[in-house]
Amino acid sequence: MANGAKDEVPEVPQAVVQPLTRAAIFLVVTLNPGAGSRAAVRSLCGDLAALLRAVGFRDLEGQLSCVMGFGSQAWDKLFGPPRPAELHPFREIRADGRHAVSTPGDLMFHIRAKRMDLCFELATQIMARIGTVVTTVDEVHGFRYFDDRDLMGFVDGTENPRGPAATDAVLVGDEDADFIGGSYVIIQKYLHDLGAWNALSTEAQERIIGRTKLSDIELEDTVKPTSAHSALTTIVEDGKEIKILRDNMPFGQAGKGDFGTYFIGYSRSPATIEQMLINMFVGRPPGNYDRLLDFSRAITGNLFFAPSLTFLDGVTPDQPAAPAGAAGPSGDEASPPASPLADGSLGIGSLKGDIRHE
Repeated sequence: MANGAKDEVPEVPQAVVQPLTRAAIFLVVTLNPGAGSRAAVRSLCGDLAALLRAVGFRDLEGQLSCVMGFGSQAWDKLFGPPRPAELHPFREIRADGRHAVSTPGDLMFHIRAKRMDLCFELATQIMARIGTVVTTVDEVHGFRYFDDRDLMGFVDGTENPRGPAATDAVLVGDEDADFIGGSYVIIQKYLHDLGAWNALSTEAQERIIGRTKLSDIELEDTVKPTSAHSALTTIVEDGKEIKILRDNMPFGQAGKGDFGTYFIGYSRSPATIEQMLINMFVGRPPGNYDRLLDFSRAITGNLFFAPSLTFLDGVTPDQPAAPAGAAGPSGDEASPPASPLADGSLGIGSLKGDIRHE
């Protein structure tokens, strides 16, 4: 383990595997230029657990939690080598007008609780510590909608793994010994055209999603189209389905007509979610894309690594920066990004064969 923690201390993960909560804040910031941002963020890393305890003590039944994640370039600036083996910038995808965008983001805070006031207070305390050395690029306040449905009317997160299966799906193991207990996080902010969506019949919506709307039962394979969302986001390796953990949240501004879903997926390897996105945006096979994208568009896209809580607790604010040239522009020597096309996007197959699960 890096940053001074002793090897014999068990790795305690951040609060990635948590029960669903009624409220969440998704906060994404970029680091401002200058040495001050590095010192302030490193100081927060070591103090985040104490901040969480202080705010959470106001309501011990409020289930307040926070996951802190780091983007590829931020990792190099804050910690240097070693770096998580599969950490790289989010890889955008373009296909026939569908676009999984890549947007700025150095740090991510995923704050969850039963009550929004707890989330808001913790976010306020975090920004009091680092607000002068970062720039906020996105802040979304999510809410649980009735019986865990999205704003399109379907239950979200039904297939999440539970118990030991969830831990195995989302936490890095011996395949990357320096970062055992960490997790990769991909986030995307989707806006929906609810007018067009609600003009569809319930049966047409169910064929697009792959589940029944009222009872949340998966459609039989004889009925479910191969382009259904549930079909394209199922990843199977060697006869075994590879799971991820979602904690998506609806968000919106009714007065502005903004209705959306904030996708957040945790995984032991980012390649699992990346393959899901290729299947959705490009298609499996190409052209057989997720028809949900005819009604939803991604306006953000980021990949982060959430190291273990043990790692964060071991970070000190006074360690020297990594020497220049210790890593490439993204530091991604262990898992180089796929070659971009002329427009900077990824072509079909650029992420295939990169999925690793030990």
